Amino acid sequence: MEVSQEDKDMVGLNFRQFQRSKPTVMNFKFSPLSLPGSKDAIEECSAEVQKVAEELYANFSVLMGLDRDGLKRLQGELKQGIRMNYYPVCSRPDLVLGISPHSDGSTFTLLLQDDEVTGLQIKHKQVWVPVKPIPNSLLVNVGDATEIQSNGMHKIIEHRAITNEEKPRISIATFVFPDDEQKIGPLESTIDDSHRPRMYRNIKYVDYIKEKFARRMEGKAHTDFVKLQSK
Repeated sequence: MEVSQEDKDMVGLNFRQFQRSKPTVMNFKFSPLSLPGSKDAIEECSAEVQKVAEELYANFSVLMGLDRDGLKRLQGELKQGIRMNYYPVCSRPDLVLGISPHSDGSTFTLLLQDDEVTGLQIKHKQVWVPVKPIPNSLLVNVGDATEIQSNGMHKIIEHRAITNEEKPRISIATFVFPDDEQKIGPLESTIDDSHRPRMYRNIKYVDYIKEKFARRMEGKAHTDFVKLQSK
């Protein structure tokens, strides 16, 4: 049985919705608003996840040597995107991936997994490890922007989604990310010339994202082009 590259990456994307940090500024261009109550449900979900994201920003700010509002100030007007994925049953999960190995370009990604189907895998010591869902919980991924700003202290993790031959799977990923025009780069508090020299150059976030999406999904390789040795 021959499977095309397109079929090997068969993500079922239901919709993607973006908002700025102010809940009144939202873009529902790709949302299924024909479904009764969907707009209200999305807005409620977005607002509640934003509360979790605010705590993540505050705590990671402290870990990076800043005050609790430090990261928010440095990243400008924060944005949020919600992506819903549907992975249908697949007769050959050994040949077909849901999503190829990659890292997220966000600051953080908050993932709500299907409680009944394990589909997410992370790469640890060159081995793919399944991430079993914990009911009523969110899984948090550190994104590329956080690794760059922490000068490699907080590392991204390569992950992928697999398919299942018995059950379909749904996941909801919320991405929080900096303002497009904001520059990201290692914070001074994370640089130590003796023990942790600067690893990344500064880059405007929109330029980073353009470069990332211009490439194929290549695991964690997308941060390489902003490393100083790659300049």
